[in-house]
Amino acid sequence: MKYLITHRTVYRYSNDVALCHNEARLLPRETAWQQCHPSRLTIRPRPALSVERRDFFGNRVLYFVIQDIHQELDVTVATGVRVLPARPFADSSPSPSWEQALAALREDPDPEIVEARQFTLDSPFVVAAPPFREYAAPSFLPGRPLLEAMADLNRRIHRQFAYDPHFTTIATPLDQVLAERRGVCQDFAHLAMACLRALGLAARYVSGYLETLPPPGQPRLVGADASHAWLAVYVPGVGWAEFDPTNGCMPGEKHITLAWGRDYGDVAPLKGVMTGGGSHALEVSVDVAPQPEEEERLKVVDL
Repeated sequence: MKYLITHRTVYRYSNDVALCHNEARLLPRETAWQQCHPSRLTIRPRPALSVERRDFFGNRVLYFVIQDIHQELDVTVATGVRVLPARPFADSSPSPSWEQALAALREDPDPEIVEARQFTLDSPFVVAAPPFREYAAPSFLPGRPLLEAMADLNRRIHRQFAYDPHFTTIATPLDQVLAERRGVCQDFAHLAMACLRALGLAARYVSGYLETLPPPGQPRLVGADASHAWLAVYVPGVGWAEFDPTNGCMPGEKHITLAWGRDYGDVAPLKGVMTGGGSHALEVSVDVAPQPEEEERLKVVDL
């Protein structure tokens, strides 16, 4: 499936900003199932310096500095992406038992497994605790294959938790999400990760986009899509299998991968520091527009 993704972020400040340093993780990454065309990036005011690099996790990061006095920052990225039909895993794919996966993560000297161990540790937004292990327990029965157990946990979160965009903020503790049984995609991804890490398994956070369809008979609204989040669990010796607890599924063609890391803090779309500014208002619009398959190349508009 081919898409043209347009992500616009606008900050409006109550006072002048004299200087700001920023990092943007808005450039999709190449994967075995995702091909990216060159991005068209527009930043206003124009940066005095902009440099693209790769972070520790291999995500594309744009660092930019604005030295002009301003009360509005406008960052727009348009990227053409092709997502292939199949990810490497399905929930029915063979996998070792979760106890075997745990033993491998603890003992196997394979470099890939050693690298995955960092995702078993606590991170700023995901701290493993007994309540998360207890919630995971009905899914992770003795001897159950890892992918089968994870698929069951994924479905339980989807069924038992309500999507409520007004309940949480980035600072809402995970134990509150667990107690109240509500939140948004970021919360559900973090919750599933906390369950896995409480068991000693490796889980990473994935940010991206999800194509949304309008109600039957209604036109598609430009800019009405949104960023999305899901997670991946590590299957030792095989690789990372992705799950989307918000929708109770494994990601497919409609999921576009942007970045991954230990939790949301590693993949925040736009963050930085500034001098001045006072209070601010944030406006974000995302458009995930399907493109005709017969086109050899996605057309990226000049913004």
